[in-house]
Amino acid sequence: MADGKWLMANMSEMHRQAAGITILRISIGLFFIFEGLGKIRWFTDSSILRDQLIGWLGAVPPSSWSHAYLQRVAIPGIAVFARLVPLGELMSGTALVLGAWTRFFALVAFVMAVNFHVASGALFQYSFLTNGYGLPVLGSTLALVFVRSD
Repeated sequence: MADGKWLMANMSEMHRQAAGITILRISIGLFFIFEGLGKIRWFTDSSILRDQLIGWLGAVPPSSWSHAYLQRVAIPGIAVFARLVPLGELMSGTALVLGAWTRFFALVAFVMAVNFHVASGALFQYSFLTNGYGLPVLGSTLALVFVRSD
């Protein structure tokens, strides 16, 4: 009888953990869906992204990683990134909400979020730790990469 109680207690704990992971997965998925929807105009007007990146370029120190990343990767790739970012956010968000390929799409979302934080210079500032777009997003997506799901 004691073994039965132990099994039930552990099953209950597993269900609570699974419920928590599901809530996290759906919440961060919805976040990325709405981020992607907010960037739909980038498909037809890459100048929106260009203006944002050029603004960041002027705001970060010239000797910083962010400056080098913007000059060498982000700005030269504007035409591609203006389409990939909204598409990636929408696809990742949808997959996370549906629970499809969770680990893969959580990694895609994590990489996209890190790229934005590096480009903006936010990753290297104290405010990154208190910004709702910073540590909570990166921590959530990275946690889902390591969760056994699917």
